[in-house]
Amino acid sequence: MSRSQLDRSRGTTGSAGSADDTGCTVLHVDMDAFFASVALIDRPDLVGSPVIVGGGGNRGVVLSATYEARALGIHSAMPMSRARRLAPRAVVIGPDHAAYSRVSRNVMQIFASVTPLVEPLSLDEAFLDVAGARRRLGGPVQVAQLIRDRVADEQRITCSVGVAATKFVAKLASGRCKPDGMLVVPADATVTYLHTLPAGALWGVGDKTAEQLERLGLRTVADIAHTPEATLRRALGEASGHHLYELSWGRDPRPVVPTAVEKSVGSEETFSSDVDDPVVVLRELLRLSERTASRLRAQHLAGRTVVLKVRFADFTTVTRSRTLTEPTDVTRTVYGCARALYEALNLQRARVRLVGVRMEGLVDSDTQHRQLLLDERPQGWREAEQAADRASRRFGSESVRPASLL
Repeated sequence: MSRSQLDRSRGTTGSAGSADDTGCTVLHVDMDAFFASVALIDRPDLVGSPVIVGGGGNRGVVLSATYEARALGIHSAMPMSRARRLAPRAVVIGPDHAAYSRVSRNVMQIFASVTPLVEPLSLDEAFLDVAGARRRLGGPVQVAQLIRDRVADEQRITCSVGVAATKFVAKLASGRCKPDGMLVVPADATVTYLHTLPAGALWGVGDKTAEQLERLGLRTVADIAHTPEATLRRALGEASGHHLYELSWGRDPRPVVPTAVEKSVGSEETFSSDVDDPVVVLRELLRLSERTASRLRAQHLAGRTVVLKVRFADFTTVTRSRTLTEPTDVTRTVYGCARALYEALNLQRARVRLVGVRMEGLVDSDTQHRQLLLDERPQGWREAEQAADRASRRFGSESVRPASLL
């Protein structure tokens, strides 16, 4: 995608250019329609068109959608069958988890080059504390703009940035300047800004809490702020009442806490129709094991515990797990364990709707000492799969696959 196609509308920054960013050292950076944006990197011809990322079958779900598709009513987690009815001309692209991991890792490295205080929330968003970057890179607004420019230039996707004095307000701001914007909420204007918003804008207000607030006649953040805290505690519970009262006055003392390692990495797939053939299920487990191991290698992680998930036609779901003697990122090892867990269920032709493979107990694979398995050569399965990873990065994710998946 060319730089001109990523030309960003500076008007989306609102008052950012002239806003006082004194004390606004917290940034919330959120990639715009991340999975869809990554899918378009190699498909510039689709930029500006409705594009859906997700499973191709009617029983799959939407993983992400471009803003053009969202304007037609498409949203994540929507059944693909409904998405196709709402946007019959939208282009559907299958997910590429290895690409998402690669771009996410590169984006996080951009953040880390700005400040060591980076708190990832997911593959595509993070909090940053940029107080220590002022002398080297300038004020928070300058740092935020630097990040936006580097993400666009180096990764060819866009992001939105909220700049504020607290994590809660920064996250709120980034969501309100999407797509491809920057919004500064000056520290001394935080309360005024919050009190113009609906009660549902507060972090932690879901459907149930929103109904309770509505019954109390509390429709705006200002309504909550001017309700005695004791009343909120009685109506919503001690913790929730205190939490919302504090947020309504812009009080959020939580620091940015650097974290790096995901708790788990995995993949799951819903079959286009219920399956009772174990050969088909095992082939899908192999594909999911390959995808999971590839994601581990892309993030320089290895996992110690293999988790199998099976959902049946009646939506009953079971999980089984097994802890290995040492962490692994090798497809062969992950699949061998997942297969053994599945066969141990002895399902006897039960109809399966969904299967999943997940790795837990993650460690940094670059520093993890490995002892070679007895049946492996010094240049073994892991090296072969790393070579396949390199080929996939160069020629596409489907260029090298296990023969049984062809």
